[in-house]
Amino acid sequence: MIETVSGKRRILFIAEAVTLAHVARPLALARMLDPARYEVFFACDSRYNSLLDTSRYKVLTIDSISNGEFLKLLASGKRLYSKATLAAYVSADLELIEACQPDIIVGDFRLSLSVSARLAAKPYITISNAYWSPYAKPRFIVPELPLLTFTGVKLGQRLFDLMGPVAFRYHALPLNQLRKQYGLPSLGLNLARIYTDADHTLYADIPQLIPTYELPDTHHYVGPTLWSPAGSLPTWWNMLPDDKPIVYVTLGSSGNGNLLSTILKALATAPLTIIAASAGKWQPKDCPSNAYVADYLPGEAAAQRASVVISNGGSQTCYQALACGKPIIGIPSNLDQYLNMQYIEAAGAGQMIRSGKITAERIAGMVSEVLGNMRYTEASQRLMQCISVHPSQSRFEEVIDLIDKKRTVGKFPKEFSCEK
Repeated sequence: MIETVSGKRRILFIAEAVTLAHVARPLALARMLDPARYEVFFACDSRYNSLLDTSRYKVLTIDSISNGEFLKLLASGKRLYSKATLAAYVSADLELIEACQPDIIVGDFRLSLSVSARLAAKPYITISNAYWSPYAKPRFIVPELPLLTFTGVKLGQRLFDLMGPVAFRYHALPLNQLRKQYGLPSLGLNLARIYTDADHTLYADIPQLIPTYELPDTHHYVGPTLWSPAGSLPTWWNMLPDDKPIVYVTLGSSGNGNLLSTILKALATAPLTIIAASAGKWQPKDCPSNAYVADYLPGEAAAQRASVVISNGGSQTCYQALACGKPIIGIPSNLDQYLNMQYIEAAGAGQMIRSGKITAERIAGMVSEVLGNMRYTEASQRLMQCISVHPSQSRFEEVIDLIDKKRTVGKFPKEFSCEK
């Protein structure tokens, strides 16, 4: 057992390190906690150890499936986790919980905590996005699944509308089977409930962008959990031309290096300066003269310098852009990214283009349109104002205080205890 620091609340963060976003969000919350009040443990797969700040919290290791395996399963539409994988996760979770003896557990996409936190009788908070809430009403856009090669997008969407609910039930089965094994009630065959089950659920969103309806008092908006990797800036950071608009390009840890190459080539002759973060997935060979590339960039600082941000449509980068009042061009491929971008388009703060339909001409045209039409920037700036009044730190601490007062361990809203 890890020695306890007397008088401090012990908070254990467990991140499912299948993408950087699921590590970044709990990292952002972990660094907000006052070390004088809280003893913080941060557990994730060792693949992200270089990004962790050992001066602010104790770093622990817990395995996740590989990034490559996760993305492959995601792209194919197959189950992300089998019952056997989740069972192994539960064993690892319980071992870690026993060693730390936390007062509260905070997870991000660590679905096994739906079981292990309850078995350990520890209050459990999960971090999610509001478009996965059982109380949201998103439209599910068909992602870049293999079937589109044969059906095309229009027919593929019709099939997805018909078969999507069946597929979601299929994805919900393993966790429910595991819960039954341990005597826990079913969450129903609703994937949104699977993704958001906890004693308290935090939405790293603002309701003005992604609304929900009739939320129970255990679900909370905390606003964007913004985080950027520490490290030295590239040598070119302070030498960028200041006579042209800047376009910030980042496709994230799940990004496609070939797609980054297409974007750079599409904008090579445009009167723009491009700054790009490759996440180590692309090695420049014939880098355009107007492009500056690094493995990683501080996202908020890069977005602040840019006039438009091009991303894969993931919520973390999009909120970094919106927090700076900058419009977004999203190039989604998986369902999560499509869910996020549909709300950004609806708010008028950007546009999306299917990654399966990308061409240099379409990219160039979309950048020109977004830069040339102030309504995108104006919409982004309205959302920036909304973000500014959602202080994540105080809202997160309010939830912790609420747990301390009510001790809501293992209690479920009535809606979550029935099998539907």
